[in-house]
Amino acid sequence: MAKKKQNSFDEKNILFIILFFSTIIGFSQEKPNIIFLLVDDLGFGDFGCYDAEFNETPNIDKLASEGMLFNNAYAAATVCSPSRGAILTGQYPARTHLTDWITGHEFPHAKLSVPDWNTRIEHKLTTLPEALKEGGYATAFFGKWHLMPSGQTDFEDHYPTNHGFDVNVGGREWGQPKGSGKYFSPFEMPNLDDGKPGDFLTDKLTDAALQFIDSTNKKKPFLLYFSYYTVHGPIMCPPKLEEKYKQKAKNFINTKNEYINPKRSGMVEALDNSVGRLVEKLEELGISDNTIIVLTGDNGGNFDETTGGLKGYKGFSHEGGVREPLIVKWLGKTKAGSVSDEVVIGTDFYPTFLDVANLPLRPDDHKDGISMVPVLDGSSNTLVRDTFYWHYPHYHRTKPYGAIRKGDYKLIEFFEDDKLELYNLSIDSNETNNLAKTQTEKAEELLGDLKKWRVSVGAQMMIENPNYDAEKAAIKRKEKRM
Repeated sequence: MAKKKQNSFDEKNILFIILFFSTIIGFSQEKPNIIFLLVDDLGFGDFGCYDAEFNETPNIDKLASEGMLFNNAYAAATVCSPSRGAILTGQYPARTHLTDWITGHEFPHAKLSVPDWNTRIEHKLTTLPEALKEGGYATAFFGKWHLMPSGQTDFEDHYPTNHGFDVNVGGREWGQPKGSGKYFSPFEMPNLDDGKPGDFLTDKLTDAALQFIDSTNKKKPFLLYFSYYTVHGPIMCPPKLEEKYKQKAKNFINTKNEYINPKRSGMVEALDNSVGRLVEKLEELGISDNTIIVLTGDNGGNFDETTGGLKGYKGFSHEGGVREPLIVKWLGKTKAGSVSDEVVIGTDFYPTFLDVANLPLRPDDHKDGISMVPVLDGSSNTLVRDTFYWHYPHYHRTKPYGAIRKGDYKLIEFFEDDKLELYNLSIDSNETNNLAKTQTEKAEELLGDLKKWRVSVGAQMMIENPNYDAEKAAIKRKEKRM
């Protein structure tokens, strides 16, 4: 009797192969935890990994050595509320009309009138935490919100928990700590206990974040959105840290024109300690391999010595007001110690986190952002985009302006007098040589692009102010600069 020919793979082998590859695919599609750390008034030169010598940031420097550091990361605005709104919506402030810090300065006698702009995120927009919740994520917010006005009952439905966060600790209308203790207990913030006298706000918010990680770990993937109040004023830090930097300042040789303020350096070190505690918790729970950590800022530092030599600072149109540190640690994806010169902006975090979470992108929501994953995982050194925009129809430390970066060139247009500034950032990152009058064709090209973009996003423009008074306006501007 002829022996039945055996197939090279019997049913058991086939089943084993199916299960093996299903397991591999399942692991590759596992949703990682996301920790997003947003620092207030963070200067480009505040961390050791960005060449700071006076401030000490060993935990943040280690984070950079284990992940990717960006040299050309931008906030979407030079002040806090519009920058924060852009991160959560994936849309430029010009598109959402949320274009100034809430509620902005009043300049009643300025040459131009400020438009009737938005002072909250509209509910018709799907925010980043809302999109992640739909994908099965737990979402928690800690710290500074500043995306709603104060004292108006019709804005009571614009807390973090009204925009996709399951948990809100500390988030309210404040742009800085205003409790009776400021950065020290009592804090007077939602869902944050006041602790004991002498407790420091950064430490207490970190305690709450660690409790969230403990309670959520292994139940479902989470987004931990930690929006630090620090290093925004009032400048305060624990006494031990202040004394440490007072002693250091006595013998410090300041070769880089760094901002030597022991209290502020103590605030930066308290931030660094917070980052270290978060990383330690992930390692303790064994989930660091499945967690991406992103650390950046909302706008430039509040002093020109904090910007690493870049021109301008918070509120200004130049690089010091808008270029930010950005560090991303994603074990198994980002190459340890890698550095990227690719230009990215705050609107990119929304699609990036969806991509990281293996969730479909939502281009109709995050209209002005693209995923950074190709750069993060090394599949590409560049992204398919070379143009970036800013729109600030308001008075602050600077006059109202619009700006565009296309490739290496950056153009700034000042609305009051149509003055133009043009810089080639590849050879002049400190913006010292205005090329607007020598490279007129390039200036006109970028100005045309900027104007077309403003029309495309429905940007609100300023109009002539019938109450313009040059003398009174100058006095007001001088007061706001002080």
